[in-house]
Formats: sequence, structure tokens, C-alpha cells
Amino acid sequence: MPNNFISPSSNQIALFDLDNTLLGGDSDYLWGQFLVEKGIVERQWYESENSRFYEDYRSGTLDIAEFLEFVLKPLSQHPVSQLHLWREQFIVEKIQPILLPAAKKLVDSHRRQRHVLVIITATNAFVTEPIAKLFGIPHLIATQPEFKQGRYTGRFSGIPCFQEGKIQRFQAWLQNLDNPIDTSCFYSDSHNDLPLLQQVSQPVAVDPDPQLEKAAKEKDWPILSLRSGKDPVMLSPVKADLPMETKNA
Repeated sequence: MPNNFISPSSNQIALFDLDNTLLGGDSDYLWGQFLVEKGIVERQWYESENSRFYEDYRSGTLDIAEFLEFVLKPLSQHPVSQLHLWREQFIVEKIQPILLPAAKKLVDSHRRQRHVLVIITATNAFVTEPIAKLFGIPHLIATQPEFKQGRYTGRFSGIPCFQEGKIQRFQAWLQNLDNPIDTSCFYSDSHNDLPLLQQVSQPVAVDPDPQLEKAAKEKDWPILSLRSGKDPVMLSPVKADLPMETKNA
């Protein structure tokens, strides 16, 4: 019988990256593609830039300020009411098809143990707030689009939730908690999250990119797949068990 990944307690945090971790795709990239397909942005240039930024992210060379200027500009060009209508369509057409049953099972296993559930993502909060609700995850730490006088400005507010910025945003979030946190685990697919993965009590690589897979093997971190069916599948030997039954690859 498996032991608990972390002891059942409201003082335990389960952190989840979103894109390509809980989701079988990237919501930031898909939002850009949605805008292209609906004719909301100029197709050729926007689609090309969207793909370029996504490849930069995957390679670890993303200029986050340049990317946020690109991705947040369309929010500033339309009324909030219209943006919300488009976002509802986006969730149905782009996000619901990439929800992973095994990801829901993993989240629910932490919920049953009364862990504090948190999504922490570089993707902006406008895109990710309704996705967090789909998973029933009450806490979201995301890049914040600036909002003034009833409209988005096209700029970001505070520290982007990206690479080392995730550590800063997580630490700031912790300061607002009433109870101290004993331990935390973090699930992620991306080498961009190595800074935070190295800070938590239990890092878990989920369907990792090649760079993260290499690091996880070197550091003897658990490697998990959420894309192999209804249940999480363990891809490597682990020293700490998840808070649920998992299959072996």
C-alpha cells in the first residue's frame, strides 16, 4: 500500500503548474490561436509571433516582458464584456478538449487530504482564472494583467510569474496565509520551473520536457505522466509516494 506523499494537513500545499502539466496543451498559446481563428487579430503576423514566443519559451530563451506586451495588447483593445464572451468560447473550444482525467484525479487526491491547492502559472490571470475553476482549485498565482478604470491596459502588474519570478510570487502569497506551511510539493512539466522545483519540499516532474527530465533523473525526483489514461502513471522509481494509487509504466 502506498504511503502519503505528504502528511494530510491543511498546512500542506500542493502546487500545480498549469500548461502541459494539468492540461494536455498550453492555454497561453491556444488563446493566441483562438484570437487568430476568430479574426480578432491579424492572422499572419500574430500567428507567426505566437509560435515564435512559444518556441522561445520551450527553449528557455523567452523575453517575458516582450511576450507580455504581445499577449496582453489584445485585452486593451476590446471592452471587458466582449473579452469575457470570447473567453467563454475559448474555454469550450480549446480548453475542455485538453482536460486530462488523470490530472483531475491527482488534484482530487490532494483535495481529499485537505491540502491547500494552488495553480501557479506564467500564463496571465485573465486566461487562467476560469481554468482554475474547472479544476476546483481555489488559489491561483498567475501573471497579472493591469486593469484600470474598467479596462485592461495592455501592461502587466507586479512581477511576472515566470522562472525565478514564480519563487517571488509564491513567497509573497505565503505571507498572506494565516497558518504556517509545513511542506509543499510542486508538479511541473517545464525546465523553466526548475527554480521553484528546487525550493519546494517535494518536486515532481510531470510529462517533462527533455531538460527537466534530465534534471529530474539526476536529482532522483519522481517523474509522473498524466497523459496515459485515467490514472497517473509513474515513469521512474520514486522515494516518496503520491497521495493516491498510481500505475507503473
